[in-house]
Amino acid sequence: YGQIHVIVRDLVQSMFGEETWQTVLQKTKMDPNNDFLVFKRYDDQITYKLIGIVAETLDLPMETVLTVFGRYFLAYCLRHGYDKMLMTLGGDMVSFIQNLDSLHALLAMSYKGINAPSFRCIEHTDGTMTLHYYSTRPGLHSIVLGLVEAVGTELFNKTVTVSIKEQNTMTTMEGIVRHHTAFRVTIVTDGQTETAEEEPLETSSDKWLKEVKRKAYEMRKRSSNPFQPSITTELKSEDLCMAFPYHIVFDAALYVKQCGINIQRLIDLKVQEGMMLEEIATLVQPVMDLSIDNIFEFINAVFVMSIDRVDDPKPLLLRGQMVWMRQSQFMMFIASPRLTSLNELMDMNMYLSDIPIFDLTKKLDETTAMLRETSHALEEEKKKTETLLFQMMPKKIAQKLTQKHAMVTILFSDIVTFTNIASVCPPMEIVNMLNELYQRFDHHANVHDVYKVETIGDAYMVVAGVPEAQPDHAKRVADFAVDMLESSSEVKSPATGKPLQIRIGIHSGPIVTGVVGNKKPRYDLFGDTVNCASRMESHGAPSRIQCSEVTYRKRRGDIPVKGKGTMCTFFIVGIKEKRLYEPEDEFINLTEEGPSRNVNNSHSVDMPSSALDTSSAVDDVDYDEMGALDDVTQMFLSMPRDCPRPATAPTGCPVLGERQEGEHRLREEDHPCPVHDSTTCGLM
Repeated sequence: YGQIHVIVRDLVQSMFGEETWQTVLQKTKMDPNNDFLVFKRYDDQITYKLIGIVAETLDLPMETVLTVFGRYFLAYCLRHGYDKMLMTLGGDMVSFIQNLDSLHALLAMSYKGINAPSFRCIEHTDGTMTLHYYSTRPGLHSIVLGLVEAVGTELFNKTVTVSIKEQNTMTTMEGIVRHHTAFRVTIVTDGQTETAEEEPLETSSDKWLKEVKRKAYEMRKRSSNPFQPSITTELKSEDLCMAFPYHIVFDAALYVKQCGINIQRLIDLKVQEGMMLEEIATLVQPVMDLSIDNIFEFINAVFVMSIDRVDDPKPLLLRGQMVWMRQSQFMMFIASPRLTSLNELMDMNMYLSDIPIFDLTKKLDETTAMLRETSHALEEEKKKTETLLFQMMPKKIAQKLTQKHAMVTILFSDIVTFTNIASVCPPMEIVNMLNELYQRFDHHANVHDVYKVETIGDAYMVVAGVPEAQPDHAKRVADFAVDMLESSSEVKSPATGKPLQIRIGIHSGPIVTGVVGNKKPRYDLFGDTVNCASRMESHGAPSRIQCSEVTYRKRRGDIPVKGKGTMCTFFIVGIKEKRLYEPEDEFINLTEEGPSRNVNNSHSVDMPSSALDTSSAVDDVDYDEMGALDDVTQMFLSMPRDCPRPATAPTGCPVLGERQEGEHRLREEDHPCPVHDSTTCGLM
């Protein structure tokens, strides 16, 4: 089950760090969301692969990793609320280990189809004990080493040494291959081996175990003395068969002496002298050879027997316990039918009256069903919580709150003259306009796989390269900006009825990401890169995409930027599939010289001719480091250019350009035509 994957993840993260765990994830290629579901069953090979790569990454032997996992497994259980359940397994090491099979039987109610290991202990006169471990999975015995040592230290405050005595493989009568390991367990207290005698309760330092130990001691003391009833009462066999309709009595040689009335009816066979237990029943759980000695070793475990029925291939499963009757020297199996639905009841040709009105197994089933419903409701609420959380922040960030990113690309945009529009239009018209605009932006954000950080009023902010690194983060944002600018023209201003104009600014660089806020947590970006991207937008021009040297399309020139000095910026004019139209509207210059007019048209440019010489500009930019894209640059270089020379001009090719330093107009003899490399290109 995925519970093992979750504990392995918690172990690596807590002991070796998040970076080591991310390395393990990359090597295993496991999905951090779908491969770590607690109640989902996974193939054993996936789990073996995970543990193997953990050992490889840590450069440790597989046995060492499994031993550490065994120790950590107990710590994980104690930390996650299983301490009370573990306390009830026994007041000493022997009873604790003997009752592990009963615990696994209980867990099987929630973990359907669980293939749990089996344990049994044998005490020796020298104070040591032999622990027998059976499993259908090979190579996991080292987990038991760490687990037993941790149980002794954490639960019983004892120093425990565990060593392997014997290992072998056996095959049951059903053909199941089981791997058996025998451990020698020595319990040491103050340098002395613990004897089999009961330790005086007054010397115990485990206060929370005192009551459990006292009850266990009293039960053991009572069981050592024969029961002496005050009144002698005899129970006839007929009455016993009616009182316990699903019981089987057999002797030490496994000869059946008596069966409950319902078992006799279902198998349509009366008990005869010399009938063996194997003739009417097959042991399903615990997984072991059926013998009186093995039954004694698992006397505290839950037993499941399969009863073969006459003329029906489907057997009846009985679940119950074994009780040794000392005076008669018989073993009694007291059970109830293991049925899960009314359909199964009808298939067995049984009635509700055939099921005992109340027994421990029925109560256990009811509790388990309630627990299953509660767990299902908890999972549903968890999904709702995760959905709400992931709406506020990316999934990766929800799992990893703070992270540094060496290079990302950030985009800011706002609506030109939004304040004027908002001052003359009703609020609902503004809301409808923003809703229509942002729906288009959100669609493009999904298409280009960029993350929308936030929207405040008319400001829209996206980022690429977080929470997961994207080598083409600059191209994603540039493509998104082109679609963004184009789709904004489809939305009309409620004030003028004309298409909206937006300013877009882009910058790339390192940032730190994190989730801030307690009452309303949100994902946010921090660093100078955010400030620069915001300045690219605020110092931009209407219907223009202005970016820093990270990406290069069309050079605007050196402009003064508040808090940044003079920066070299560029305008993005299009991509391969589409090229944006140059804006013809009048806009306010952001420099101190005052307003300037954009005089370009379809056959003119608004930049100096040197700005069109992209080779020198590209040489100044380290695209590998900054994350820009060579293919987009080459695409721009290959774009067709129209000669800006007016058709009516007699000679020369004037380039109409306006520098930020003033209104100086360039002389045509000083600047050749950027298309034909000549001062006298002639008419087009």
